[in-house]
Amino acid sequence: MGISPLLLFGIVLLYFLLLLAVSWYTGRNAGNDSFFIGDRNSNWMLVAFGTLGTSLSGVTFVSVPGGVGASAFNYFQIILGQFLGYIVIAYVLLPLYYRLQLTSIYTWLLTRLGNTSYKTGASFFILSRTLGGTARLYLVIAILQDAILQDLHIPFWLTTGVILAMILLYTFKGGVKTIVWTDTLQTTCMLAGLVFCVAYILKALHWQPAGAWTALAHRGMTAIFVTDVDSKSFFLKQILAGAGISITMTGMDQEMMQKSISVPRLKDSQRNVLSMATIMLGVTLLFLFLGGLLSLYAEQTGITATGDKLFPYIAMHRMPPLLSVIFVIALISALFPSADGAITSLTSSFCIDILDMQRRKDRTAAESQRTRQVVHLAFAAIFLLFVMVYRWIGSDSMITVILRVAGYTYGPLLGLFSFGLLTRRRPNDRWVPVIAVASPLICLALDTCQKQLFGSFGIGLELLLLNGGLTFLGLWLASTPGQPQIQAAGQPHPQSPQPQTQAQIQPQTQSLSQQ
Repeated sequence: MGISPLLLFGIVLLYFLLLLAVSWYTGRNAGNDSFFIGDRNSNWMLVAFGTLGTSLSGVTFVSVPGGVGASAFNYFQIILGQFLGYIVIAYVLLPLYYRLQLTSIYTWLLTRLGNTSYKTGASFFILSRTLGGTARLYLVIAILQDAILQDLHIPFWLTTGVILAMILLYTFKGGVKTIVWTDTLQTTCMLAGLVFCVAYILKALHWQPAGAWTALAHRGMTAIFVTDVDSKSFFLKQILAGAGISITMTGMDQEMMQKSISVPRLKDSQRNVLSMATIMLGVTLLFLFLGGLLSLYAEQTGITATGDKLFPYIAMHRMPPLLSVIFVIALISALFPSADGAITSLTSSFCIDILDMQRRKDRTAAESQRTRQVVHLAFAAIFLLFVMVYRWIGSDSMITVILRVAGYTYGPLLGLFSFGLLTRRRPNDRWVPVIAVASPLICLALDTCQKQLFGSFGIGLELLLLNGGLTFLGLWLASTPGQPQIQAAGQPHPQSPQPQTQAQIQPQTQSLSQQ
């Protein structure tokens, strides 16, 4: 079947122009507060729906269905764990962020643990989000390149540069204020594409949903839980790892939290997180169901593509032209949320946490805005570089790469936040970077030598929890009893709070362990 690459390219451009129009409308009169936290006036339902798209991304859209043939519905174990993690975010982390009226969530590390701990946490976020964001971006660009732009003789590096330029154009001014709306549009397109593709494959296989589910069950493709204790996919490992993944990659991640804390009231922000987590369960099951259908379709039609290549191949070569167009729109809808929010949050964190823009009084608003724009451009260039690195490395399953990398880079963040929340001790600040770097290196050594050390017992995604635990232990050994304080609960979250200096925040802090 197939469709003209030139026509598909035109559709991509039209979709981008729509995003640009939304950006222009939402970015009018936008300043730094609009860019960083959406003026703290975002609608919680829009944030929940848009965050769903960011959480799914192109990796879920392609890798999750592609993995069903090899691992059935085992991935859903992680999603169940993530649901538990979202509950922790809603009732532990969000109240903390709202009480302190944070623009960057890592500011809490400054007041609780010290300046070096604060810089260390922000630096690990920047590293984590850069590696994860570029991996997600690479996967979708690679598919677009192979499906459309390769036939037009456009090189991969130029494709990446143009897409990043598009993202810069519609996020450069409005930031979070714009992303809340564009992510909602993109999530709608992505989920519509998912539903249309499921409907087509069901029709092609001459099945109703119930009959298809029965056929998948007979082939063992609907199995969720793995009961082999030694397996890396053992259900307790996966559920605990899933909880850790959502707590760190959402609750301790500036990209995910900057939209949640842009909602005016804490209760609405909690509704946002819990609604998104509930919808995520159903949407992920639908992606897995699609993956099973694609595997059966490939089996019946002699298609040999597997993994991340299965869904794109069927969509572009076996579906009618209209479905191919819908797939491309859904795919680019999955692409943009994974990159626009990442670049915006990295800009926010670098400006606030590394350059101390909110605490410095020697800059005018215009100077701060120029600095923020330069940083924004710099991160776009960094994304271009890392996407090219992923192109050189290559992988059959990017979701495995992303979750594995997260185990190393988010572990220190988990340890830092857990130590601050669960203890009343204060670490020797100068040792924190050493501990935060040593913990992932120890985990790397354990992971590399796990067969020699543990025999048949495999370390999987719970590596994130081990990494966080080692960081926590290191902080404990390098700490002394203290009396940190955190602002008492129940204080209102103002509509448009003024940036706080360290001296203003310091008296407001008291340990959560005392509450």
